[in-house]
Amino acid sequence: MFADRAEAGRALAPSLEHLRGPRTVVLGLPRGGVPVAYEVATALDAPLDVIVVRKLGAPAQPELAMGAVGEGDVVVLNHDVVRAAGVTEAELAAAEHAERLVVEERARRFRAGGPRLSLAGRTALLVDDGIATGATARAACLVARAMGAERVVLAAPVGPVGVEQRFGGEADEVVSLEQPPGFHAVGEAYRDFGQTTDDEVSTLLHRRATEDLSE
Repeated sequence: MFADRAEAGRALAPSLEHLRGPRTVVLGLPRGGVPVAYEVATALDAPLDVIVVRKLGAPAQPELAMGAVGEGDVVVLNHDVVRAAGVTEAELAAAEHAERLVVEERARRFRAGGPRLSLAGRTALLVDDGIATGATARAACLVARAMGAERVVLAAPVGPVGVEQRFGGEADEVVSLEQPPGFHAVGEAYRDFGQTTDDEVSTLLHRRATEDLSE
């Protein structure tokens, strides 16, 4: 059990040392993944950003993911689901528009209006505080690839047994430090699993950017 997300990030970082280099960008999944990602980025001497994604739920079955949207007008669709669910072009456009507004507003808030880091030709190291169902992490991997990442790596301090095999089509590599039997909820791995706020995310992004500038 980790004391908190910062401790988990420091524990995770050595397993990602092979990714150290100028082509790697560390991306925290807001909000809980950002404190973990901050520690990883600091240890690897890498830039830190967030990857803001929203799942596109089918109109009649919101829990059914028919795709995801990310920043920069990125949209990733599962056409098989779209067809099977009978989603019309108008319904799809409406869902994309609604979720894109959320993505853009959250991205502005997290970065305090600053620009996102380019992923073109780089290694996108996606970091979360844990992987449970993997739905958000999977969407983030697809969006990172669509944003031009040459290599996508997903990392988390904790996940279910065999989590590496679940992302074979989306991530080039999956790193999960702990895989306890019977794992169900990410909070089980932390003594302090308090909610990460928007302000904390913004503070950590600013702190890491400032550290980069001063090095």
